[in-house]
Amino acid sequence: MTITVRAGTHYQQRLAAEPAQIRRVRRITAALLRYWGWGEAVDPALVCVTELLANVDRHVRPSECELRLAASPSLVRIVVSDGSRTLPVLREPDPYAEEGRGMLMIAAVAHTWGADLTSYGKAVWVELHPAGQEAAA
Repeated sequence: MTITVRAGTHYQQRLAAEPAQIRRVRRITAALLRYWGWGEAVDPALVCVTELLANVDRHVRPSECELRLAASPSLVRIVVSDGSRTLPVLREPDPYAEEGRGMLMIAAVAHTWGADLTSYGKAVWVELHPAGQEAAA
């Protein structure tokens, strides 16, 4: 695990997306967002971080990934990059299934989200805006 905190409002960590690490990253994310003045974004950010990392744990082998957080006055951006080239899909889950709702949850709390193929896999990103501010079209 490698952690980088740059001056200002950027954070980067390489990790294995395993349950114990996800719990730890949730605490770090909450603390950083509060420190950066984004306390209102903690709950939706934790939903996004948890679901993005859980997807890596569930679908990517090895479960190595990189989490990046960045905050500006207008948004918080969360990016999880991994070695898989399979992009996430927003789909209607089977009502009886115990999984398959992660991207729906992210879409419900984020102002916008997306995924980009990279030279080493993919990067799934989420943007959160201040309460009451609509996302740019």
